[in-house]
Amino acid sequence: MCISISQVSRFRVHLLGTSCYERVHGCLKINSSPKLLDVRASSADGSKSRWIRRHSSTTTTQGSKRSSNTKSSVLGGAVPVTRIIDAESVTKIQQQPFETLQQRLAKSKDLSNLLTVIVTDLETSGLSRVKSRIIEIAAQDLAGGENSTFQTLVNPGVPIFNANIHGIRNDMVSRPEVPRMEELIPIFLRYVESRQKPGGYVIIVAHNGKTFDFQFLINEFNRCAFEIPDNWLFFDSLPLARDCMKSLEAEVKLKATLSALGDYFNLSRDGEAHRALSDVLLLSQVFQRLTINQKVSLSDLVLRSYTLSDLTTAMAKNKKD
Repeated sequence: MCISISQVSRFRVHLLGTSCYERVHGCLKINSSPKLLDVRASSADGSKSRWIRRHSSTTTTQGSKRSSNTKSSVLGGAVPVTRIIDAESVTKIQQQPFETLQQRLAKSKDLSNLLTVIVTDLETSGLSRVKSRIIEIAAQDLAGGENSTFQTLVNPGVPIFNANIHGIRNDMVSRPEVPRMEELIPIFLRYVESRQKPGGYVIIVAHNGKTFDFQFLINEFNRCAFEIPDNWLFFDSLPLARDCMKSLEAEVKLKATLSALGDYFNLSRDGEAHRALSDVLLLSQVFQRLTINQKVSLSDLVLRSYTLSDLTTAMAKNKKD
């Protein structure tokens, strides 16, 4: 059920009574199962947005004055101005190791006050990364609290071919109150921004995210000419789940699917499988079990995450292969 198109925000918000994400001895701690209350809320107005929408084209002003990096020689010719660096300085520069964003962030002594972990799930109109679109999105901030959960259907503008998987039909997404992706992205960005800590970073978690959810999200942002914030990192929980399954005895080895993991950890599902909110609520619990089982600290979480650049590079490589 979605909120009327006349309201500022068209998403469903759930309240989590208690925090389900705490840092204890460098690991994630599980709280008791939170009670969900169905409420409606609109996003805050007047908040300073960090996200931007790209222009489809740019122009260069001709004849603009540019700073010169040359000077005249005594012979009247132009020679480049170069920086003179002695051999010792060159050696020092060469010896400095290159650090990624993840490596620099993982060294922070105040990491728990910088990170916001948001679990997400998408449902799509098909499996094609090129032709298919997002038709439902849900998210949950593991810190819990008021307005910590986000969910909405999305009008993809294309037919849905896999309704047999998730049960979302064309008539469900073509209603007037269901936003299109270009309308939803600013709302979703405001939700994420409202959850992040001042000056901090957001880790977007998805199961099989690297090869599915994150690719769809990047493609939709690009299609709608929006920039993904540079303080977002992305974590795929599937490799972590596979590591956990490998550690089990041979006779109890399971597939690393979300449903199988829920059964293994004896977790109850709220709603139908392959619906975004139901999958998010289950993955939030599974993810916390996995991090404790595999002894994953917050630093480990950061080091195993991807930047947008990492993902786009992998996507470009897959197209060539």
